[in-house]
Amino acid sequence: MLVPPHPCKTAQMQTRSIPRRQFLKSAGIAPLAAWCGKLSAAPGSEAPVPDALFESSSPEVIALAERVMEKCVLAKIMPPAPPLKRTWIVPGGPYYLGQWIWDTMFVVDLLSMLPGREQMIRDIFRNYWDFQDRWNETAPEHARDMITVAIKTEPQEVRQFSQIPILAWGVERVYRRNRDKQLLEQCLARLERFHDWYWRERDLHDNGLITLGAYTGILQHARWETFDYECNMDDMKMTVHPVRKGPHEGPWYADICVPGNTAYLIMGEQSLARLADIMGDSAMAARRRKRIGKGIAAMRRHMWDDKAGTFLSVRRDSLEKIPVATIGSWIPLTAGVPTAEQARRMAGVLASPAWQTPLPVPTVDPTDPRWKPDAFWRGDVWPSTNYQIASGLAAYGHHELAADIADKTVANAIKNGISEHYHSVTGKALGVADYCMSCTLLTMMLDGLTRRHTLRQRATNRPDKP
Repeated sequence: MLVPPHPCKTAQMQTRSIPRRQFLKSAGIAPLAAWCGKLSAAPGSEAPVPDALFESSSPEVIALAERVMEKCVLAKIMPPAPPLKRTWIVPGGPYYLGQWIWDTMFVVDLLSMLPGREQMIRDIFRNYWDFQDRWNETAPEHARDMITVAIKTEPQEVRQFSQIPILAWGVERVYRRNRDKQLLEQCLARLERFHDWYWRERDLHDNGLITLGAYTGILQHARWETFDYECNMDDMKMTVHPVRKGPHEGPWYADICVPGNTAYLIMGEQSLARLADIMGDSAMAARRRKRIGKGIAAMRRHMWDDKAGTFLSVRRDSLEKIPVATIGSWIPLTAGVPTAEQARRMAGVLASPAWQTPLPVPTVDPTDPRWKPDAFWRGDVWPSTNYQIASGLAAYGHHELAADIADKTVANAIKNGISEHYHSVTGKALGVADYCMSCTLLTMMLDGLTRRHTLRQRATNRPDKP
């Protein structure tokens, strides 16, 4: 089997390692309290102490916000380490050594709230474009412009598969906060190339539905492109390309299409189209909106299931539905894929006893025999997916259900600490403490999704304030 070789073997970087403490000092990264003043407010008072970044009537909420910024955002900023030539974001824990796609976007969103971080954020995104260049040096034409799931630090092998495609969403979130047009100038053409790779190498029948894959041909690598242990992928297989033929083809493509990644790509396209409009590139915006329309129509036609009341994975070649709802089934809400009636039906299912575990939203339908409340993407709960599901519900007008999910998620973190994921029955912390994606505990409050746990950024500390 022929696959693209590992670019890092032919493009070793000689970047000198910098001690972290020295790097943080040289980059002007002080503890949050030194940047913004002490965060705590007087109990029962809406008035924060001078120079505070946030304000809330709840000292517990303020304490959670402070820890999120300190541990999930600032503590994740790393100095250059080969092959990463620039500042990068580490997720946390001993295993996750590199800069991921999905995880990093939630961090830069909050980092962009802080003044003077524009160049740092541009550098974080430049790591993806640097990888794209290294990859293209040795990749065959069909594989060019991929961005890996994670730019792993050396001597780890290069990952030959991608991840949930929300880079464009992350760029838009940063721009909406800090109005950095230089970031858009740097990113838009690169993002379009990445999106074109995604459609070319994951929409294999050109029907608007996204499959999974890995140029290694390894099944688990393909699963790692999405919520990797979802029950809908239990009998997934790797195959050759169903259309492209030739002596150098390998079993690089999964035989199912998933609603999660399809919806994320549509969401990324929506961000890219809006950003193209901002930059005056109407041709790019038109290209991306054509993709959006095709993807939404395909999901409604082939993935929507009336009985389940949500979107299901389908067999790639036959379009037969796989009868289990997983966390990816709800991501279409976030991307604006359902009709208003479909969204109403989805909200009803999410509000039903089947999905209302003591800590919602579990990552698989609890009526499925494979559900376990502490199993990785098979019954546990993640702040990042809860944030995006609540965002989607609120966008469709289901504010009470969105607030219930968001408030329970925040309350559980106040009680059990900030962690990667949680037990959906007891709420106990699972995985890596202070994991970077759990910064979404703060984001869901700042986005106004909660009702009981309220927090806002002080207007005088907003980078985008005129």
